[in-house]
Order: sequence, then structure tokens, then C-alpha cells
Amino acid sequence: MATNRKLGVTTDIRLAMLKNLATDVIMHGKVETTEARAKEAKSIVDSLIALAIKEKDNFEEVEVKVQKAKLDSKGNKVTKLVKSKNGKEYLKVVKEETTEKRQKDMPSRLNARRKMMRKLNKVKDSDGNNIDLPKKLFTELAPKYEGRVGGYTRIVKAGPRKGDGAEKAILMLV
Repeated sequence: MATNRKLGVTTDIRLAMLKNLATDVIMHGKVETTEARAKEAKSIVDSLIALAIKEKDNFEEVEVKVQKAKLDSKGNKVTKLVKSKNGKEYLKVVKEETTEKRQKDMPSRLNARRKMMRKLNKVKDSDGNNIDLPKKLFTELAPKYEGRVGGYTRIVKAGPRKGDGAEKAILMLV
């Protein structure tokens, strides 16, 4: 007895495809695909959001000492001329130590973040910066769906596909 649809592809291709679909739904709020694929991706996305809701407030604020380069009024790093042991001179960046407040995940939230990263792809924005999808789940989606008990996504049928007649569907966040 199979627990999930095989979708006509090998296991590794199927898992990669579902990972891509789940990532796109979390990133963009909706994705258009076939009905069978949407049904499989729906369960993954719903479980990720449920996990985010469960662990959203499970962290503590800690103060961390941070060494940063000292900046002048223009925003450039401040340097000073230093002499090495062998007599050569070079420029050294002046550092200053400050304390910052940061969120430290509790063990169960850290485990939840790792589970999310197992089911989502790493994504970069148009500038090439990494987007933290678990953070988006914890800060944006979990508060939005906090009062709901399941049913975070919806499948809307979009008719047959032009090429092969497969039923299209749109998987979107409610």
C-alpha cells in the first residue's frame, strides 16, 4: 500500500519536485501545477506552517559581544598605520566591541528550523542575497494562521492543460 502518489517519476525526481513546489508556495503564496502534484505539495506546506505555528515563540533574547570595524562619518572603515615585527608598515582596520541583542532558538525550535530546511530549497533574491524561508514561516506566516486549526492552503482547479490535457490546479495560501 503506497502512502503517497508516485507522479510517474523516480523517487529522487519526485522529492526534488515537491521541494520546489513547497518552496514556491512559501515564497510567492501560490503556484500553478497539475492537480496530483498540488495535492501532494499541499500536505507538505500545511505541515511546515503547522510546525511554524507550534514553535513561533520558542526563543530567548540574548546579548552577544560583537566586534565590528569602526566607521567614519562617510561610512568607510577607519584604519591606522601599524609596524610589524620585521619593520614593515601596513594599514590595520580599527575594531570596536559592542553588544547586540539576538534571538537564540530553543532546542525544539532549532529542530523545527532544520526540519523546514529539509523540505525547502535555499533561495536567493534578485540581488543574490539568501532568503531565510524558515524565518519567513516563523515571523510572517505563523502569526497570520495562528488561530486556524489546519487548512492553510487551498487547491483551485484551473481546467485542462493545453498540451496533454492534464488537469491544472493552483495551490495557494489561504
